[in-house]
Amino acid sequence: MFTLKTLKSNIKITHFVAILSVLNFLFFHFPFFKFVFNNLDYQSFSGITIIISLIILMLVLNAFMFYLFFSISSYFGKFLLTLFFIINSISVYFVNTYGVILDESMIGNVLNTKFEESSSFVSVKLFVYLIFFGIVPSIFIIKAKIIAVPWKNFLKTISLTLLFLLTIIFANASNWLWIDKNSKTLGGLAMPWSYSVNISLFYAHQYQKNQKEIILPNATIKDNQKSVVVLVIGESARSQNFSLYGYDKNTNPLLSKIPNVVHLNATSCATYTTAGVKGIVSHSDSGDLYEILPNYLFRNNVEVVWRTNNWGEPPVHIKDFQDRAFLAPNCEGEGCNYDELLLTGLKEQIQSSKKNKVLIVLHASTSHGPTYSKKYPPQFETFKPVCNSVELGKCSQKELINAYDNTIVYTDYILSKIITDLKELKDYKSSMIFVSDHGESLGEKNLYMHGLPLSIAPKEQYEIPFIVWTSEGSKKVKSVKSVTQYHVFHSVLNFLNIESPIYDENKNLFQ
Repeated sequence: MFTLKTLKSNIKITHFVAILSVLNFLFFHFPFFKFVFNNLDYQSFSGITIIISLIILMLVLNAFMFYLFFSISSYFGKFLLTLFFIINSISVYFVNTYGVILDESMIGNVLNTKFEESSSFVSVKLFVYLIFFGIVPSIFIIKAKIIAVPWKNFLKTISLTLLFLLTIIFANASNWLWIDKNSKTLGGLAMPWSYSVNISLFYAHQYQKNQKEIILPNATIKDNQKSVVVLVIGESARSQNFSLYGYDKNTNPLLSKIPNVVHLNATSCATYTTAGVKGIVSHSDSGDLYEILPNYLFRNNVEVVWRTNNWGEPPVHIKDFQDRAFLAPNCEGEGCNYDELLLTGLKEQIQSSKKNKVLIVLHASTSHGPTYSKKYPPQFETFKPVCNSVELGKCSQKELINAYDNTIVYTDYILSKIITDLKELKDYKSSMIFVSDHGESLGEKNLYMHGLPLSIAPKEQYEIPFIVWTSEGSKKVKSVKSVTQYHVFHSVLNFLNIESPIYDENKNLFQ
């Protein structure tokens, strides 16, 4: 155990990295071992072996890596370890508070989060984590006087440590299957490698994805009938809280009374915004960077407008990309502070189009946490009391769900307003499609919000609403049991009567 006296005296590099490895283990790995204990038989011989081996590996491997950093340069080592402890403290706060796993998809979610959203997570508890687990250890790291070792001793230490690590790894050959099966989760909870490795993977894969998009075959507009589709991309909406889907609270008082509104059982292709939105505007789940729906239709002479009060969109290459800054000056009323901003002059913009085929995309943010109670105007606070804390675990389940349900009531209102506007466009055959990017956890299994790997995510994070309305005299919706986000692309082509070689009738919703 180190004391203030330790800060003033010289300390051997091997002792120093051992202390840091122990601190890193104690401060930041409770979630890691909680997962381990919950997912193996810790009373069996193999379970005990895995646990002991993971503890030894974590302590020794981290000490080994820290030793390498400080051997390169004392200043480099101090900078890197200070950074690690500060980021670790913030990371473990989110892991403990919201049950997230820092895999590559969650890192992408974090890196695509704007300040406006990230600031809503700030709490007293976050600062406590930062001070005690980040800043205090950092003072020890910065002030410590480290004794370097001769080159000969360095090589000896490195060689023996590597030999020891390899021995432990191969001694656990019989347990490799369990470790491999759970590697994604284990890797997402091991600090600091969860975020440092996955940040590198994220940018490497982003570089690959951001290569020039693959152009789809040209499309043909088959008639001159005026047609418009308003595609509303919801945020963090889960179907089980929509009364249209059988929820016992009336969260859809308006949509439930509108004729021609059809709700379909649907699942998302991911549990985070960037991948979910991309899935909604993609023609397939190939994983390649094909031309997305708005870009494709714009290139093929369709009027396309993308309005956003959110972020995380794939690259949109159209003339009319309208964000909050663009829309706000022409918006009036309290609703301008919320997603009603997206409806500003919507009907007028459609009517002013010089083209017969129109696609409007509205990217909303209504149900994104943790501040659900701030996502809707006060008059939509139908269910009370509500959770007002960013630390969702501090709220009762009832308060949390009430706040979330109010966002669904507000979504219901926005969708009904869109339908009302479209009904007034008598010259157009109109459709409104609402589909969410992903779902949301609200404390079930002690999980909050979204972003877990799809392979282990609970249904709350991927069962989403898919709601379709069509105007009188236009195409009707087929009777289908379930759909995915990839149905959007082909259904829009069909409704606008656009012929394309990549059109898939099996993914079309309209008769």
